[in-house]
Amino acid sequence: MTSIFRTAMGADFDRLHPELRRRFSVGLAGGETCTGRGVMDRIWHGPAFVKPFLALGATRNILVPREGRAVPFVIENVPYVDSYGRETVSFVRTFDLPGRARRFDAQMVLGPRGDRVLDYLGTHQHLATDLHFRAEPDGSLLIRSGEHRFREGVVDVRVPGLIGATAEVRESYDEAAGRFRIRVSVVNRYFGPLFGYEGSFTAAYADVGARGVRPGLRPVREEARA
Repeated sequence: MTSIFRTAMGADFDRLHPELRRRFSVGLAGGETCTGRGVMDRIWHGPAFVKPFLALGATRNILVPREGRAVPFVIENVPYVDSYGRETVSFVRTFDLPGRARRFDAQMVLGPRGDRVLDYLGTHQHLATDLHFRAEPDGSLLIRSGEHRFREGVVDVRVPGLIGATAEVRESYDEAAGRFRIRVSVVNRYFGPLFGYEGSFTAAYADVGARGVRPGLRPVREEARA
């Protein structure tokens, strides 16, 4: 049973903690979905000037424009075949912020050479970035973003460093607490930290054939370019 994450990581995948190996084995071959439920201890963003950009992204379920503490959240990882025949795994995060829930949507596919994962962001997949996965010595997982591209119609351009950002995700499993722990930060090389969150969650697995893909989980528009 080979998930897109195991394929991209190769032998490094086996260095992950067993709970992380199961979570990132979600795929069509394994036949499982994974739903994480927990609490974000903190959701933060950078200086005031980043708020309009976060608000703009939020219109397409990219990033979260609100700060908060002790925020309940759900992350849904569901494998399916997209409109172009590619195995895809959803990473749809819903944050139960006061007044209104916010979503941060991503859909992941294996890169064409099989050595990276391509992350499409938002409801219309206008933004895409390469993700590089690495197992750390303690069995945790480090994910770093690479080049970002903006795609709409005939437009296909690299997002310049001045307005782009690098995302770093660290996910681990706390055996004493029986919970996954996650920390995410998005940083611009010129302006510093822009957005992030940290918290913990438990995971439940279900048969993808029995549950299927719920309405609203897939993006409105799918992008063919890898």
